[in-house]
Amino acid sequence: GLTRRRGAAGAGQRPAFEATEFAPVAWLEAAREECGEKEELRRKPTMTVLVIGLGGVTNGGKTTLAEKLKKMLPNCDIISQDDFFKPESEVETDERGFKLYDVLDALYMDEMVKSIRNWMESPASLGVVTEEPLSTPEDLKNTNDVYILIVEGFLLYSYEPLNELWNRRYFLTLPYEECKRRRSTRVYQPADTPGYFDGHVWPMYLKYKNELEENASNIVYLDGTKSQDELLSCVYGDIIQELKKLKEGNRQVTAW
Repeated sequence: GLTRRRGAAGAGQRPAFEATEFAPVAWLEAAREECGEKEELRRKPTMTVLVIGLGGVTNGGKTTLAEKLKKMLPNCDIISQDDFFKPESEVETDERGFKLYDVLDALYMDEMVKSIRNWMESPASLGVVTEEPLSTPEDLKNTNDVYILIVEGFLLYSYEPLNELWNRRYFLTLPYEECKRRRSTRVYQPADTPGYFDGHVWPMYLKYKNELEENASNIVYLDGTKSQDELLSCVYGDIIQELKKLKEGNRQVTAW
C-alpha cells in the first residue's frame, strides 16, 4: 500500500486533532467529558510524564521502532510528524520542480506542538493504552502514574518550541546507499519524481544532521543498519533508566 506521508490528514485538510489557542479539539473535550470531571483529568502532582523524540533519516525504521516500544512500555502513545504535513498545494516547489517536503515549512509545526502539549497536560484523557505491557521491570510494575509519549519524525530537533519538551532524544542514521535502497522500495503519495532523493531528500538530511552535530547536545545517535531487536533493546533499556530517575525524583519531591 501507499506510505502514509505528505498531506496524510486528507486532501487539503488539516489534521483532525488540530487545536487553536482558544478552542481545544473536539475529541479532547469529548474524551474529558466521557471520563468525568474535567479537573480530575489534569496532571496529578505525582504523575510521571516522559516525552521521547525518535527522529532521523527517512526509512530509518522510526515508525517500526516506535510501534514496538509502544507495546513494551506502560501507558504509551505515539504522535507522528508525518500526520502534520501540509497538503501538496501548500508545499513550495523549487526551480527544478521538486516539492520541498523535507523542510519545516512543509509541516504544521505549531499544531504539532499543541498536540504534544495537550497530551502532556492530560495524557489519561486521550485514549492512552493502559493494558499491561509485554515486559516491565519489577520496580516499575506500578505504572498507573506513568505516561510515555513517543514523537517520531524526520525533523524533530530543529524547531525551537519542541526542544524544551524532550526527556530523551534519539536519531536514526543510515548510509547513503542503504537509505536510497530502502526509499526505492516504498511508494509515496505523491510519488517521488526522478532525481528527488539525490536532489532534495538526501542533501536536506545531511544538512539537518550536520546542524544537529554542531549545535545540539544530548542526542543519542542510532545506527539504522542494526537489527530492529538491537535497536529496540538499546532504546527500551535507556527509556527504562530514564523512567526510574524520574520516578525517584517524584518520590523525593512528594516526601519533601
